[in-house]
Amino acid sequence: MPDEKWKTAITEVKPNRIAVRGYPVDKLMGRISFAQAIYLVLKGEFPSPEVGLLVDAIFVSSIDHGASPPSVLAARTVASTGGELNAAIAAGVLAISRFHGGAIEEGQRMFLEIARRAAQPGTDEDSVIRAFLDEMKARGQRASGYGHRLHTKDPRTGKLFALAEDLHLVGKHVRIARAVEKVLGEQMGKVLPINVDGAIAALLCDLGIPPEIGNAFFIISRVPGLVAHIHEEKTRMKPMRKIDPEDFEYDGPPERKMP
Repeated sequence: MPDEKWKTAITEVKPNRIAVRGYPVDKLMGRISFAQAIYLVLKGEFPSPEVGLLVDAIFVSSIDHGASPPSVLAARTVASTGGELNAAIAAGVLAISRFHGGAIEEGQRMFLEIARRAAQPGTDEDSVIRAFLDEMKARGQRASGYGHRLHTKDPRTGKLFALAEDLHLVGKHVRIARAVEKVLGEQMGKVLPINVDGAIAALLCDLGIPPEIGNAFFIISRVPGLVAHIHEEKTRMKPMRKIDPEDFEYDGPPERKMP
C-alpha cells in the first residue's frame, strides 16, 4: 500500500526526545563511553562493562598506523590539493578495502566457517583447520589476519587477547585463531603471527558481531587518525606536494609514560 511506512529499529526521534535502541540519548550521555554507544547502535543491545572495555580497546588498537598506509596517503593527497575535510576523510575511507583493513571481515568468515565445520558430528577442530587451510592453499588464497608487512609480532594482538582473557571474554573463535596460527606455521615452515585484524576478527566473532559489519570497526577507529593526518597536511605541508610513501620521518614526542 502507498501509505505504508518503512520501518527502522535503530533510533526514535520525536520533539524533545531522541532514543537510540530504546535508550534516551540524554540519559546515556556522561554514563557510557563512545565505544559502548557504538556497540549499542550496531548490536542493538547494551554491552556489559567488560564488553565495553574490550570494544574500546579494539577501537584504540587501530586508531592510527603511521603515515604510509594507503588510507592515510589518500587522505593527505586530497588535503594537499586544498580539498575540504569531509572530502579528504572520504578519500581515506574509500581506500580501506580488501587489502587494507578488509581482513577483519574475511578473517571472521574464515573463523566462523571453521567453527561450523568443527561442530559437525565426527569431526575435530585440528583436522578441520588443516583441511580448511589446505583448501585455501589449493585455491591460491591466503589466510586473512595473519602476517604483517612490518611487525613480526604485532604488539596489539597480544594485548587484545590478554585483555579478553582477563575479562573472561575469550571464546572458541580466539582458540581457533590461535590454532590456525600454529598450523600455518607448520605448513609454511615459518611463523605467520596473528595481526591486529586477525585478533579483532576472532574477538568480534566471540562477541557475536556479524562479519558483514566487521570492517566497520576498522573504519570507525581509523577516522580520528585520518583527521589528524589531514590537519597536519594542511597546517605543516605545502599544497600540491608530491607525497612519497617512504620519504618521511617522525618528529613527534618520544615515548612517554602513561599518566
